[in-house]
Amino acid sequence: MSDNAKLDQEKAMQPEDLTRLFVERSNAGDAAGVAALYAENAVMAYPPGSRTVGRAAIEKLWASVLEGVPHFEPEPPLATLISGDLALTATPPKDGTGARAQVAQRQADGSWLRVLDQPEFVRPDSR
Repeated sequence: MSDNAKLDQEKAMQPEDLTRLFVERSNAGDAAGVAALYAENAVMAYPPGSRTVGRAAIEKLWASVLEGVPHFEPEPPLATLISGDLALTATPPKDGTGARAQVAQRQADGSWLRVLDQPEFVRPDSR
């Protein structure tokens, strides 16, 4: 993706926008666009049991994931908790196995980026 295209991408102006943009960009096969939703030093607890650290590593991971052309469905958000420039967002997965949770941070321009992402949390009793 060119730098101009990155500048033209919609920014998350509310923490809840991050999940919608993630689904849209993933379904479009846009790994760079997905990675742009994360802070440079973000940490993602994925793949399960490991961590992916940094926007570049997240882009590489999503490029690999999106090669399989998965389809993502929006999930209804739980109430967002905001404290200053930090927000906790979460969605209950449609399969009912646990929760997904993210910490987002407000940027200088008022937009939000993910800094921590726990995309798959499985309750111990659901395995």
